[in-house]
Amino acid sequence: MTKQLLIYSTVVPVTRQGHGDLCFKSESRFDFARSVNAAPLVLGEFQAAAGEYAIVFAETEGTPVPIALFGVAVETNAFVDGEGNWSGTYVPAFLRRWPFVFSLDDKGETLTLCIDETAPGFNREGRGERLFDAEGSPTVFTNRMLQFLQEYQAQHQRTVEFCKRLQELDLLQPVEARLELGAAGPRTLTGLRIVNREKLRALTADQLAEFMRNDWLELAYTHLFSMRALERLREKTMTALSEAA
Repeated sequence: MTKQLLIYSTVVPVTRQGHGDLCFKSESRFDFARSVNAAPLVLGEFQAAAGEYAIVFAETEGTPVPIALFGVAVETNAFVDGEGNWSGTYVPAFLRRWPFVFSLDDKGETLTLCIDETAPGFNREGRGERLFDAEGSPTVFTNRMLQFLQEYQAQHQRTVEFCKRLQELDLLQPVEARLELGAAGPRTLTGLRIVNREKLRALTADQLAEFMRNDWLELAYTHLFSMRALERLREKTMTALSEAA
């Protein structure tokens, strides 16, 4: 399978036959995300992410997707240092779930646990956590990953509903973010959308009640608050450029 989902390379379904003796030794390095300048967020992460990353909505052919910005250029991540460590406090769930992921069948009904076989933590020498026990049953580790992915999937569905509603009410507006990077010159981020404050304030009483009932109003303002983090991103980018030079 070709490179997909930003950080996954070779994704295969987990099976007893193929992975009965496979182990995973977790590493704290984020080299796999070094070329990722943004990652999707789910609604449950907005509060934790907003103080550190600018949360914007990426333009897509379908429903816009909320993302956290990590860099101001393609394939640059200012939050991964030279040693592969994550320099931020909060790591988005999209990155924390790697190298595990759910795949959806063609009918969109069945979820299958998959792994990225290229992840360096996988081995058959007994290092780390086994995926299956001696009887061929999923281990506590595997079941824990399944629970995490199921919770992530549920949050993803809630996020899609929120974004669809923003789109239906025409609350998203295109925006370009221009960041001055000193000697490196300015960089402009395009293809992004943010919530329009005026249109948000102009919601009808019924729409406002809907947004409050679903906690969407708080999420919308959390997203707008997070735009202050663009200055932090500019500073981290300049530091990364300086170290590279």
